[in-house]
Amino acid sequence: MSITAGTLYRDTMNFTRNQLIGLLLLSLLTAVITVMLNQVLIPAPEQLQLLSNVSGDLSSTGQFGLHDLIQQMTPEQQMVLLKVSAASTFAALVGNALLTGGVLTLVRQVSAGQPTSALRAIGGSAPLLPRLFFLILMGTILVQLGMLLLIVPGVLLAIAVSMSPVIAAVENKGVFASIRLSAKLAYSNLKLVTPAVLFWLLAKVALLMLVARLPLVSPTTMAILMNG
Repeated sequence: MSITAGTLYRDTMNFTRNQLIGLLLLSLLTAVITVMLNQVLIPAPEQLQLLSNVSGDLSSTGQFGLHDLIQQMTPEQQMVLLKVSAASTFAALVGNALLTGGVLTLVRQVSAGQPTSALRAIGGSAPLLPRLFFLILMGTILVQLGMLLLIVPGVLLAIAVSMSPVIAAVENKGVFASIRLSAKLAYSNLKLVTPAVLFWLLAKVALLMLVARLPLVSPTTMAILMNG
């Protein structure tokens, strides 16, 4: 049976409206877990102070780019920056895996008429989490590499991997098999997939720009907003 973009988006909106509270709680819970994990993994405040000093020097000059800023750092400051980046990346990947697995499990539970909640959704997704973690890691690397080359390859790669979490969860496929099947399915249904992927990319850019303009918001609150 064929499906149109309008039907797909209408069904998605109906599901979102009917399960809005559960989705919001699931997003908030995974965001809080992400922030807490990030706080546990980041270096001690004394080490973070080294990066704060670098940020202060950058704001006073306003002439250095990111590459120049890293070149100006001492080896100790570069190591702290590496630890912070690794902690933030790992926490974000875990949060995305929890959120993706929770949403997919929530959809399955609702379709089966089972009782649903944010905790049940995350608990039910536990067997999928390792596979989703590595799948999201691979997808993130591919999309970021594409964005570094040119914008268009990044968008095409984002479209290619967009269906992979669903395939991994429903078809019980491995990481690379899910990506391969996702690319084949996504490119066969470009009219359905492309608008959703472009909307997601634009929404992510808009959110990052909005959060960057909120100097009075604490870093923890900003992290919850960005991961929620």
